[in-house]
Amino acid sequence: MTQTCQSFCKQIQNLTDGFRPETALILGSGLGALADKIQNPKIIKYSEISGFPQSTVVGHKGQFVCGELNGKNVICMQGRIHLYEGHAPQDVCRIIKTFKLLGVKKLVVTNAAGSLNPNIKSGSIMMITDHINLSFTNPLIGSNDDSFGPRFPDMSNAYDKELQNLASNIANEENIPLEKGVYLMVSGPNFETSAEVRAFGILGADAVGMSTVPEVISASYCGIKTVGFSVITNMGTGLQTATQSHDETLAMADKATSNLAVLLNKLFERI
Repeated sequence: MTQTCQSFCKQIQNLTDGFRPETALILGSGLGALADKIQNPKIIKYSEISGFPQSTVVGHKGQFVCGELNGKNVICMQGRIHLYEGHAPQDVCRIIKTFKLLGVKKLVVTNAAGSLNPNIKSGSIMMITDHINLSFTNPLIGSNDDSFGPRFPDMSNAYDKELQNLASNIANEENIPLEKGVYLMVSGPNFETSAEVRAFGILGADAVGMSTVPEVISASYCGIKTVGFSVITNMGTGLQTATQSHDETLAMADKATSNLAVLLNKLFERI
């Protein structure tokens, strides 16, 4: 795995004339437009990087955007990879390890998620305070390389408290409604049943999605400080009468993007 990460790192640096990002940004379904805020962008299609996993989902462009956001060097994944596409969780870990080799110290993750909490409505932005991993796998399975992180990493600050406080303060200053809650990951690709939605709520989750957790586990392992946001695109099955669809997810994500763009723009000013 280490050689693969080193190869990805070298290829990205070669394609960007040695670009050294300080922060990484991962954009979820329907949120790719946030990358338009990046100045002096250099775009690298995932297909340009030999051996790199490809994103195949509608709403994910499948490319890196490297440039500046409020004076900070940033590498942005405009489209992530998911387990339901057939990717192994270790593929996600390789990407985060590549970020570490590139010099990334902080990670901002976003996703589109369904609400499990009747008080968190569609169109809301929820800052992730913690997660529950019900994907039934882990990106750290396999031999460990101590140069990246410990065999048994601590998860008590997986979503960095200082970054959460900073994001909360910015939301207050900008009058951006910001919910807070626990994100639960399933592997997907189907939407959840009513019984599952009820069970997840009993477990203490506020939103459910099919991504993010492998990235956050990997980042915490690598010592990369992380903050995460879910755009609530729908109410979970049983909490709304309409059937769920990916088109609805993209439409609601587009609706909430403007507020999230302001929040992230200010966050990158002060991160």
